[in-house]
Formats: sequence, structure tokens, C-alpha cells
Amino acid sequence: MNIETTEDLGGPAQPLLTVKNLVKHFPIRGGFLGRTTGLVQAVDGVDFDVAKGETLGIVGESGCGKSTTARLLIRLIEPDSGEVLFDGQALGAVDGGITLTELRRQVQMVFQDSFASLNPRLTIEDSIAFGPKVHGLPDGKARGRARDLLGKVGLDPNLFGRRYPHELSGGQRQRVNIARALALAPRLVLLDESVSALDKSVEAQVLNLLQDLKSEFGLTYVFISHDLNVVRYMADRVMVMYLGRVAEIGPVEELYDNPRHPYTRALLSAMPSMDPDHRTQEAPIAGDPPNPISPPSGCRFHTRCPFAEDVCGAKIPALASTAADPGHRVACHMADASSGHSKAGSAA
Repeated sequence: MNIETTEDLGGPAQPLLTVKNLVKHFPIRGGFLGRTTGLVQAVDGVDFDVAKGETLGIVGESGCGKSTTARLLIRLIEPDSGEVLFDGQALGAVDGGITLTELRRQVQMVFQDSFASLNPRLTIEDSIAFGPKVHGLPDGKARGRARDLLGKVGLDPNLFGRRYPHELSGGQRQRVNIARALALAPRLVLLDESVSALDKSVEAQVLNLLQDLKSEFGLTYVFISHDLNVVRYMADRVMVMYLGRVAEIGPVEELYDNPRHPYTRALLSAMPSMDPDHRTQEAPIAGDPPNPISPPSGCRFHTRCPFAEDVCGAKIPALASTAADPGHRVACHMADASSGHSKAGSAA
């Protein structure tokens, strides 16, 4: 298997990743016989795509389905239904599909917990070289690649190659995890809260490193974070999730400057500000997120939305393009002139 280069099958116009109606419900079992008593609707009909060379940021409250979506993309969790296409190829399709082994070579993931992600019994060099060796690269070349990547992420291979994970700081371990993700020459890297456990000075260094590596290796990122400021710095487009569904998706500056969905507006208004004149005086969202076992009908945000009307609880809003920008889509009845909402068209 060649892990040096990967053919671009569909050209720059074809999305690298296309996700259609992705669904994952986790059963809750109880009682003496362990019967299913309910379902956690973690991801419930998610649609989006990721263009080649871009960074898609995914934001939302804890429990909205961000991390589950990432794990579904790389098949660490099997979806209940839906389709994921990688450069136009479906996983396991009979005619020209992509195998799970090849998918996991081309799509790598960097997790939040830098220590738990590394085998404590392997040296740093061995950890990075492990993947390439599994995929058929000779030991000498795999170790050479590991040492080269250590240098790329700012760690001297002569100093860090023979160390073990417990001998490194959190920021250094995360650099190792980034190097390990790049060892298989992937095209897409999923970054799940990859800098949230770092202090701010180290976080800034790692973010700049990620930007440099993206440019050098021609990478595509899916960047998941609860920090809206970090997402604005990293992302080209942003997808906002709420309770397992996509609330809004669009270009980063357009979405931050002109949010269409009430939930997106609430998230952005909760961002910390250094300006004392722009301090948040009251909570932008009332109440806690609903129970994902029995989410609200219709728009799932309607139980906390100040603009909610009868139609919001009766009908699921479609994720549709706005009139101002076809690339900016929002799932809100106020953006649909035919929805029957009294403010219909005001969010368009």
C-alpha cells in the first residue's frame, strides 16, 4: 500500500467529504433483562460537506453531537443510517468504493486528551512510526518519517524521540499527536477539542502550528471546539449544532457578523469580551438544553427561543440557503417566507 501520495479523484470542485442525513441513536438499556428503554438521539439527520483545502469549524454546547459526528466520520462509531462520501467514494461500496483501512489512512483524528491518546509503553518515535509500519512502510523509513515529523511540529527528534509520554508536557504531547496523525500522509484531519486542555500561550503556539502544517501539507481540517474565538481564527466556514442537528452553517465572517439562527446569536453574544462596555448583562439563553432522549418536536431550540411560535413546535425547519448568500444555510422558520411564522423572512 502506497502511503506517500493519494490521487485527487474528483478535482478541486468535488468536496473532499460529503455527509448526507447522518443518524446515530444510542440505546439506553435497563431492567433485569437489559431491554432498551430509550434512545439518546446524539446525531439526528446531519448534512454538510467539506471542500478540499478548507477548515470547517463545528461549534455548539456540550452534548450537541459534535464529537459523535467526528467519530462517525472516521467510523470509530457505526452510524445507524446516512451516507458519508470521501472524495466521492462511499465506504465499502461494491463499485470503486473506499475500504475502511484506506479511509482511516486518509482521515486521521487528534483528540482532546493528549496523554490518553498515546501508548505509555511506547517511546515517542515508536508511537509516530507505528501507523506507517502497520500500513506497510519498512521500519527504517517509518522511523525516519517519525523523526522528520517531530522536527516539523517543533520537537527536536534527538531530544524527544526516545522519551515516553509521561516525560512530556501537555503541549508537547499534543504536538506528538499531531505528528502521529500526519505520519500516514492523510488528506483530512479531524481535530476534536485538540487545544482546549492547553493553557493560552501553548494553545496559540499549537494553533499557529496547525495553520502552518495545513499550508505545507495541503491538508483539510474539521475543527471542533467550544471556543468561538479559536474557531473564528481557524475556520473558513462554521457549522453550528444543537441537540444533534445543524442549526446554521456558513462562511466564518458572514456567520459571526450576521448570524441568522437565534441559537447562533445567543452563542455569539455569550463570547467573553475585553471591552467593559460589551459585557454580558444577562444570560443569552434561558434554561438548560432539553433531554436528548426525548427532544422537543419541531425545531429543537423552540423551548428556549424568544421568538418561538406554534409552527416552531409543530414542524422541523429545513436547512435552507439564505437569500443574501447561497452558501449560508439556516434551519429556522423565520428564514422561510412560507413557514407561517409572524417574523418569516426576517432571518433571511
